[in-house]
Amino acid sequence: MNRLAEIYPADKVTLREVGLRDGLQMVERFPSTAAKTDWLRRESAAGVGHYEIGSFLPVKTMPQFADLREIIEVCTALGIHSAALALNDRGAADAVCTAVDEIVTVVSATEEHSRANTRRSRAEAIALVGHTVELAAARETRPLVQAGISMAFGCSIAGEVDPDEVVRLAAACVEAGADIIGLADTVGFAGPDQVSDLLGRVRRALGDTVISIHLHDTRGMGIANASAALDAGVRVIDGSLAGLGGCPFAPGATGNVVFEDLVYLCERKGFATGIDLEMLIAVREIAEAEMPSENLYGALPRAGTPRQIGWRAQH
Repeated sequence: MNRLAEIYPADKVTLREVGLRDGLQMVERFPSTAAKTDWLRRESAAGVGHYEIGSFLPVKTMPQFADLREIIEVCTALGIHSAALALNDRGAADAVCTAVDEIVTVVSATEEHSRANTRRSRAEAIALVGHTVELAAARETRPLVQAGISMAFGCSIAGEVDPDEVVRLAAACVEAGADIIGLADTVGFAGPDQVSDLLGRVRRALGDTVISIHLHDTRGMGIANASAALDAGVRVIDGSLAGLGGCPFAPGATGNVVFEDLVYLCERKGFATGIDLEMLIAVREIAEAEMPSENLYGALPRAGTPRQIGWRAQH
């Protein structure tokens, strides 16, 4: 079995917790390094194995990620899979000098968002994917490279997005060497039918390429869309503890699908996650203490896990 298949097995659901990256992009306060470390330790103990933990951006722009290298070392020590965002050549070069397991690049589905988000064209963003792959290949233990297609289901700047254009961009990223293609509902426009349709098109075009989906719950459709993605065969899904998250360059982009609710959805649909929900919910204590002004979301944390026998998938 190759390394990609070991990290993202096709016969198992992989849930990635992005609270320490996407979840911290628009907060008034952010957790200390010690609190982030505790966050990771406690979620790891609960059975969460995959994380996005920050972005390789200038500290003056995103001070919440100033400790990214330390957090990567924490992930390595815990034996959990770490991913971090690189939006430019310098970020990619910095990333390969660390032990991060996966470098995430971004290609916008529209030119308008691409210019606003990274100040480069989509063609230039695809070139960065290829450059990141080249840099990654030079490291002794090669990090995976994910190309995330942002605004894949609709753009708050440009409006509707042609699904054929998303397929074209995804195929170009695979040709550039990306290991994983991520489709992002950056501003929460999507509904289940649209998710099913686009994922079907992309999977038919890309064959065995690993596909992930990154959903926002801006309009309350996050869990329904995650269910549709599972039904469409996607086995890698992002979520954020307490639904934290948002994009400063995407008007109207609010929180991610709630990670706790996502775990419960998977278990109810018969996909064993190996995650202890009670232990996971308890990690919210850190977010509450470190970011008291932030709204924390989640139906399951409010209502609690069912006590009757039979709700949990067989592990």
